[in-house]
Amino acid sequence: MTTTGHPAPGRPTPDLPDTAPGTGSGSVRAVVGLLVLFELTSGFLQGGIAPLLPEIGRELGIPDADLTWVISAQLLAAAVSVPVLGRLGDLHGHRRVLRWALVSVAVGTLLVALAPNLPVLLAGRVLTGPLAALLPLEIALVRDRLPLGPARSAIARLVGALALGTLLGGVLTGAVHELTDDVRLTLLVPVVLAAACVPVSFLAVPETRHLARGRLDWPGAALLSATMLLLLSGVSAAKDDGLGLPALSRLGLAALLGAVWTRVELRTPEPLVDVRALSDRRVAPFFLCAFAFGVVYFGGQAPDATFLAADPATTGYGFGLSALSISLVALPAAATAVVTSSLTARIAGRVGYVPALAVSFALIAASFLTTAALHTAVWQLVAAKILAGLGLGTALGAMPTVIAEAGEPSRTGVTTALYNNVKTLGGAVAGAVIAAVLTASAPHAATTPAESGYVTVWLLCAALSATAAALALVARRAGAPPSGRRDG
Repeated sequence: MTTTGHPAPGRPTPDLPDTAPGTGSGSVRAVVGLLVLFELTSGFLQGGIAPLLPEIGRELGIPDADLTWVISAQLLAAAVSVPVLGRLGDLHGHRRVLRWALVSVAVGTLLVALAPNLPVLLAGRVLTGPLAALLPLEIALVRDRLPLGPARSAIARLVGALALGTLLGGVLTGAVHELTDDVRLTLLVPVVLAAACVPVSFLAVPETRHLARGRLDWPGAALLSATMLLLLSGVSAAKDDGLGLPALSRLGLAALLGAVWTRVELRTPEPLVDVRALSDRRVAPFFLCAFAFGVVYFGGQAPDATFLAADPATTGYGFGLSALSISLVALPAAATAVVTSSLTARIAGRVGYVPALAVSFALIAASFLTTAALHTAVWQLVAAKILAGLGLGTALGAMPTVIAEAGEPSRTGVTTALYNNVKTLGGAVAGAVIAAVLTASAPHAATTPAESGYVTVWLLCAALSATAAALALVARRAGAPPSGRRDG
């Protein structure tokens, strides 16, 4: 999110050559190309980890249920780092903060590759949390440096590069592991890519010309971080010991801190998170949809991978697939999501954005119900995931528009930033809850989840998706449709 204002006194802001039509276009394309490289790498890192989770678990002796924390740790860090780094970019320059984020990601991927145990692995994943902040920082840069038309084109290329990188990450990571049969060597591939982005960021990327005045809401950032840590710690305690005193005390303290954080944000002139925007009755149902999307999109990655990799001879379920095979099973659904995401504007132009969003969640719910009922053959899972891809792609394309246009026009930037945070928060919480469900399903003294645990997870995701579809329809009837759109 870009905050326009006056340049801070005494702070140099190197200029890109004139971006008016006909001048400096080659330089502009070169700079956007560098940002596209960052997004390709970001997508590669995000898409490449899920197929490797079973191999990482075997290498480090991590139970399948605990592998969900590998995804959750990164999402938890992202939920906090996106608003913090976005605000720091507004205040100190988006290019400068982009470099900090890239350094953190490079160090984090190295830690993940070399991790000797789960705590170090999770620390590395936390350091990769700023991956989620790269795209908002890049969007702020192009909106500050380019006219409206070229800026929109550049943003579309950045989003497309992220989607393409996610596809490539899953397939190429699986292929490298197939060739080397060494998960450590495979994990060094994203290390090289992330490390290469750091010096590239010093080449020709310009700094933001207009910097905001003010300061970062440090109390808000600290309270949000503590609340998230206590929340996930409480879920972890419930996973290990049930809903006893340790779990309930941490969850209660998380709720208390969350209430304090909300009060602090409401009283802060420049809050880290605009809580008032979350409570707007016109957009609140759509924020709940975004949370549900984060749960089913991010939360399903780890259990899908461990289910496919499970040895049916010892567990009674699964297919014993390799990392490459897991990525190939996921490829058709991912490709479908990319296509439907790019076609969202055409689909919504015919039926309306809100109905398209409701239908997309209904498709996702149908996919999880199908998976819960039919999961004894690979083709069944592929078919169900393609159905999910149709819904996920449409939802991914429609939700930002629905949320932005349902809220106050003067708060569009804040509202869309909140959408990203709520979606990421859903994924972080989902990982913890799914880990608890899978662990609870394991037979006594066993570390491998029972098949019933996976079925429970799929049914919960189906119920949540159906609820999101209903919320979208309720919101459509309760308020005016997004401006300028046919709403069916």
